[in-house]
Amino acid sequence: MYGKFKEYLQGELKSIEEAGLYKHERTICSPQGAEITLADGSKALNFCANNYLGLSDNPRLIAAAKKAMDERGFGMSSVRFICGKCDLHEELEKAVSKYFHTEDTILYAACFDANGGVFEPLLTKDDAIISDALNHASIIDGVRLCKAVRYRYNNADMADLEEKLKEAQAQRFRIICTDGVFSMDGNVAPMDKICDLAEKYDALVMVDESHSAGVVGPTGHGVAEQFNLYGRIDIHTGTLGKSFGGAVGGFTTGRKEIIDMLRQRSRPYLFSNSLPPMICAAGIEMFKMMEESTELHDRQQENVAYFRDKMTAAGFDIHPTQSAICAVMLYDPILAGNFAKAMAKENIFVTSFTYPVVPKGLDRIRVQLSAAHTRPQLDKAIAAFIKVGKELGVLK
Repeated sequence: MYGKFKEYLQGELKSIEEAGLYKHERTICSPQGAEITLADGSKALNFCANNYLGLSDNPRLIAAAKKAMDERGFGMSSVRFICGKCDLHEELEKAVSKYFHTEDTILYAACFDANGGVFEPLLTKDDAIISDALNHASIIDGVRLCKAVRYRYNNADMADLEEKLKEAQAQRFRIICTDGVFSMDGNVAPMDKICDLAEKYDALVMVDESHSAGVVGPTGHGVAEQFNLYGRIDIHTGTLGKSFGGAVGGFTTGRKEIIDMLRQRSRPYLFSNSLPPMICAAGIEMFKMMEESTELHDRQQENVAYFRDKMTAAGFDIHPTQSAICAVMLYDPILAGNFAKAMAKENIFVTSFTYPVVPKGLDRIRVQLSAAHTRPQLDKAIAAFIKVGKELGVLK
């Protein structure tokens, strides 16, 4: 049987390659940081990591992880309801709850698992999920696993959301789910208006903070801080794999009873190994750092403003960003791929995004700014963008 299937796969892969959409992976042989070393020994400035606060190689987090390995071992080798939880799991959950001003938290192996496991335990075919059209794939997959009636509203379109909420009055319970920051465009969901509509039409609110936590808000505490919504958002999901250290681990934090039900019935939680103690220890240390100072958040915001303003002045089409994500719009998949390859020759690590990751015709280079980037590194990247932009006819 595999012979025929192999021919099919080879044909599909060839089509992807010919369309310029084949995804090649670079091999990094150094810690993740503003500058990385590749497998061939060359160095490049990294502008496509989710390392928003520059913590991926932070010495304090590394030391905390090493100490936990010495004291708690390498892994837990099972799930929590079978063999119990580590004290560090409990401490990290309390730290997450404190950071987001919520009642309780549950940990997952990744935010993909958190989003995959949040809807099915809570909702039935009698209920409704109203989801933003540009929500992350993990939310989409989580919704698919649930039997609730599905509604989709246009990205951040409050008039369309209101229409969907009116339709969803036919169901028992309703939940609005949205990304806090949309990962392709960098725009922030209008959470204040979403909460107002939720209260008007008797709906719950769930937000994925993966790209907003550590970035959005006066001190980086996410969309609840940005819009002063503490107590009005029922469920936050998020990750330790972006701003919060860049490793692995996800969480759902919110109302106590919701978290209790997820502990009883959320399949990714019940059937996946617990987070390793070293990940928990590094996360705990990270939240301590967040309490001590907003320096990293402030520096990251300064870098975003500097890069965005310089690139716009140079003539690039930049999607207006309210986060650490700057989308350099190119509108052609081949051009986007060639642009990324040309930037690599300038030792600037960026990635092109084309269909199906983004809609057809909205191809781009997504740039992600970090607190770890220095001003000279930003200037080098901007100069490379301008050089390549002129070579490829993007700039005149």
